[in-house]
Amino acid sequence: MTWACVTAVSLAILLLQDSITWLDKYPDAWVLPINVWINTAMDWFVRNFKGLFHIIAWLMDVPMQGLAGLLQWLPWPATVAIITILAHTASGWRLALFTCIALMYMVVTGYWDESMNTLALVGLSVPLSVAMGFIIGLIGFRFHATRRVIQPTLDVMQTVPTFAYLIPILMLFGFGPVVGLVASAIYAMPPMVRNIILGLDRVPADIVDAGRISGSTDRQLLWWVQIPSAMPTIMMGVNQTIMAALSMVIIAAVIGGFGDIGWEVLSTMRRAQFGQSLLAGFVIALMAMIMDRISMGFASRSGEILRHKPRQFWRRYPNLLTAFAVGLFLILFAQIVQALNEYPRDWIIFPANELNKAVEYVTVNYYHITNAIKNSVLYFFMIPLRIGLEKVASPRTWGFAMNFQATVVYWSLVGALALAAFKILSWRAMIGVLFAGVVFLHGTTGTPWPIIILAFAFLAAEVGGWRLGLFTCLGLFFILVSGVWHKAMLSIYLSSAAVLVCFVVGGLLGVWASLNDRVSAFLRPINDTLQTMPLFVFLIPVIMIFLVGEFPALLAIVAYAIVPAIRYTEHGLRHVDQGVVEAAQSFGCTSRQLLFEVKLPLALPEIMLGLNQTIMFALAMLVIAALVGTTGLGQAVFSSLTHADMGMGVISGGSIAILAMIGDRITQAWSARKKEALGLQ
Repeated sequence: MTWACVTAVSLAILLLQDSITWLDKYPDAWVLPINVWINTAMDWFVRNFKGLFHIIAWLMDVPMQGLAGLLQWLPWPATVAIITILAHTASGWRLALFTCIALMYMVVTGYWDESMNTLALVGLSVPLSVAMGFIIGLIGFRFHATRRVIQPTLDVMQTVPTFAYLIPILMLFGFGPVVGLVASAIYAMPPMVRNIILGLDRVPADIVDAGRISGSTDRQLLWWVQIPSAMPTIMMGVNQTIMAALSMVIIAAVIGGFGDIGWEVLSTMRRAQFGQSLLAGFVIALMAMIMDRISMGFASRSGEILRHKPRQFWRRYPNLLTAFAVGLFLILFAQIVQALNEYPRDWIIFPANELNKAVEYVTVNYYHITNAIKNSVLYFFMIPLRIGLEKVASPRTWGFAMNFQATVVYWSLVGALALAAFKILSWRAMIGVLFAGVVFLHGTTGTPWPIIILAFAFLAAEVGGWRLGLFTCLGLFFILVSGVWHKAMLSIYLSSAAVLVCFVVGGLLGVWASLNDRVSAFLRPINDTLQTMPLFVFLIPVIMIFLVGEFPALLAIVAYAIVPAIRYTEHGLRHVDQGVVEAAQSFGCTSRQLLFEVKLPLALPEIMLGLNQTIMFALAMLVIAALVGTTGLGQAVFSSLTHADMGMGVISGGSIAILAMIGDRITQAWSARKKEALGLQ
């Protein structure tokens, strides 16, 4: 009954939008000057407290310069050897070999100094994030009432675009490397807070009771029982903190570039030096993989490390002593052999020109192919989704004009699909098909705003209750009254297109990987690589081939967001209850029936969690995609950074966060509801 009313109201709005103009376009006179209010408050705060933050910036700059100077002073063989031994300690000789080769790539390509500056940034931001995250997580664990503030704050921090972090920090700290340090530390903190709370909450009650029976005080219980027991989860938090800090390297270079590898990537991309940007971007990818594997190795061994601790220092930390001895020897030896102290420029291998020529060859000789692919996707998929089929259909592109007869045929097809969805699936699927038909005809920017708010609010209430419906309604209404509705619709269009591609392609790959171990083994390292690469790196190859615009932005978002769709689909299908599978086989199910009628329905909650993560990843890439010519909220965030417009930055970044939280809550609620219906929880 509810959805029948929503459908009837939506139909009435579509019929009345031409005569009642505010139904189609929200009037500018009704927009609240929220950005002005925020700017006024921020101006007052900066005027009164900027001096204090400049002192803090100076205090943070001293250790940063010191660490960067130390890493620059150390001979490159000593640093390579120490980090390689660390990798061996974490995960054996394979990781040590990979680490050594990756570090030598940085040396041979001439990016060693820039890499050490980046390492200095990460080396200071990560301890800051870990310390702040540990304290806040401990408060959240001890005082449960504080979680009502901590959890929503973390949700906002993890959904607000990374560029939005830079605006207030820039206004308070000014330009320079410290801005990148502060931004990285703040951005990387939420995973640590979450893992501290999660790890301490999951300590088994019998272990805590045993500690109390032994006479432990609350402090002893925390430091000697609970934290050691939670160490594997805490170390996973450290791993995620490291990766988050490293992902901010290029973003921080926008306002704090100081000769690190992030600045190299950013500056060469701005000059369209694709070979140079690719080589520098590969350095960041390698650094991410090294840090990820080493921290994951220590996370997996944390329990073992805590259980076996000989008393003698040299037996407890043999690898540490080995690293110290090897490092000291190489430092002394480098004073004799100058090539070990500073890698000779004549030995540098820098094939940037060759890469540029290869890219030029591809773009010149295969332009007709790449351009045809780009135009086909744009004209037949992306532009209709943005402005609607009614505006884009023409005899030149689609072979027909969207006149009355074509509109009747279109709605006949949509109606047939809706009836099929009703018969095969449910009435909810029928409503979904009808809504998709409206959006594809009018576009995300042409669909009246009341219809979108109504549809999403009632969908949220349907799957997650009235509180989620109210949150969705208020969140979308905030976007509307703050004056960024059109930009939000452009962002929804691009992210929806990317999510659709990811869900279809990633889902198919996930199904294939679940049925074939070789495919799974082939996709696993590709997924690992895609998940460890910083966001900016995804822009480099698509810009090389497809230049700038919405299509290369779509490809970059898809490359980053497709991994959860693959992994969650494969995981869900591989972990279906084997008893159910065997029962289906005993009833004579074919492989196709087993997949479509048994495994996929049971794995659907897990697949929906993959959709949840795909949505979050796609929205996270919006601001990065703005660098290649997209419009929408991402471009508004980037523009507010260049103009130091705190108000618009908060509104645009907050709007992206609202969209992310709405998508997150709806998909999570649907997944939990489906699990409960299937008896999986």
